[in-house]
Amino acid sequence: MKILRIEANNRRKAFVIQTVKGEYSFPYPKLMLKPGRGPLRVKEVFPDPEMGNEAFTYRLESGAEDTVHLDAVLEYNQDPDLLNELLLYNLTLEAEEAVAETDLSKRELIRALRTSPSQFYRLLDPTYYGKSVAQMVALLRLCGKEVEVVVREKGESPHRNAALRRVRGAPVKAR
Repeated sequence: MKILRIEANNRRKAFVIQTVKGEYSFPYPKLMLKPGRGPLRVKEVFPDPEMGNEAFTYRLESGAEDTVHLDAVLEYNQDPDLLNELLLYNLTLEAEEAVAETDLSKRELIRALRTSPSQFYRLLDPTYYGKSVAQMVALLRLCGKEVEVVVREKGESPHRNAALRRVRGAPVKAR
């Protein structure tokens, strides 16, 4: 995805980024080089052609500059497509390990998944995002892994959830 237009909004203290998918905001406090008053004001901001317009560069009055990739903007804005890609990436890494550890042959896994060898290898490719979470879960289950979805408050420790389940009487899976 490319940045079509970008502007600095000093009143909101954020950059406003326009892409083909919509408009996103990225606040100054999330930047490494934080704009402010006087020599720290944003002098110019533009989509960075050296990064294929998938990032933007901003320059302060002092001459200091920094570049921010669009992925950071999408992650901050909780873009569902990016979150899905991150989930698929993590499941793929787990699947690679599970396939290496399982006693089942790759040929048997392909047969059990009712897929082709080329599709099987695409499932194990971390850069291929045409796969589904369901396919990855099926592969992991065949390799003897259990996939569990845990929903918790942002920033909450995973251990706190386990303690709450124990208190409520729900079984806790050993890790």
